[in-house]
This record gives sequence, structure tokens and C-alpha cells, in this order.
Amino acid sequence: MSSVKTIGAEAAKTLLDRGEAVLIDIRESDEFAREHIPGAHHLPLSGFDAADFPGEREKIAVFHCASGARTAEAAPRILASGFATVCRLDGGLAAWKAAGLETVVNRKMPISMQRQVQITAGLMVLLGVVLGFTVSPWLFLLSGFVGAGLTFAGLSGTCAMARLLGLMPWNRRALA
Repeated sequence: MSSVKTIGAEAAKTLLDRGEAVLIDIRESDEFAREHIPGAHHLPLSGFDAADFPGEREKIAVFHCASGARTAEAAPRILASGFATVCRLDGGLAAWKAAGLETVVNRKMPISMQRQVQITAGLMVLLGVVLGFTVSPWLFLLSGFVGAGLTFAGLSGTCAMARLLGLMPWNRRALA
């Protein structure tokens, strides 16, 4: 097997209903807790280990993430999972929902940490630009600071903003 095949949401649902496939969600824990496809096995990409897969290796493995991008990027690691046939859900969870298929949603869980960081960083950059033009040019430094932080996060694999957001009451309450 040399490549991950692509499968649409409806075709994947048919295979799952027939018991011919197993669905594996590679999104992170906070994303899975907020919303997932019923019956999906949760094996986050950050801790991905081919030895952790369900014993249903004779079935078709359908891997998915939010949009399909992470699954496509992780294809070499996914191919090592040992399933006879490996597929990528085309369009991920977004395509599943667009097809009108069922998901389990827990609105008590906060949105994913990645999205929280994106929203916060975006608002801080925007605020820095607006305040830089309207109040003082020194406030452009806020946008520069956020850019430097995001660059450091990308290079180091650690994100101070995510850690700080993790301490917020809405995120701590979700863990309790």
C-alpha cells in the first residue's frame, strides 16, 4: 500500500453502517470533546502511535480531522497503522456535517485551543494596528509582539498564549 485513498462522507457512512470500516479521529482532545462523529475512535495526531489502533485491522480504516489537511499531511504515519486499506475522509468533519450526517456536540466544552489562540492573536493584532493609527504609533508594538510570539510558537512547538488561555475559567471548568 503506497497511498491513502480519499473517500467521501456518504460513502464512508455506508461502509461504517455495514460494519466494513472503522472511523479514526486524529484531532486533538479538546476538538474531539467539543464535537465528534458517533462511534469514531479517538487517536490524536500529537500522540499518534501505530501500535494504539483498534484490533479491527481487517476493516477499512477511515481517518479524519477537521478539514482533511492534517490527515493528508500525516499520510505516511497513517500508512504505518497496519490496516489493509487506509482512507482519508475527504473534507474531514466539515464535509461530514455538510452532508447532513450526525455528530455528537457538547456545547459545554470550549472551542478548541487552536481556535482560541487564532481569535485572540487576531484581535490583538487588529487592536494594535487600530490603536497605532489612532492613539500612538508605539501601540503598533502590540502587533509586533503578537507576531514574534506566533513565530516563536511555530519554531519551538510551545505557545505561551495557549498556556495562558488554558488558565481561563471557561477552559478550567471544562477539565473539572
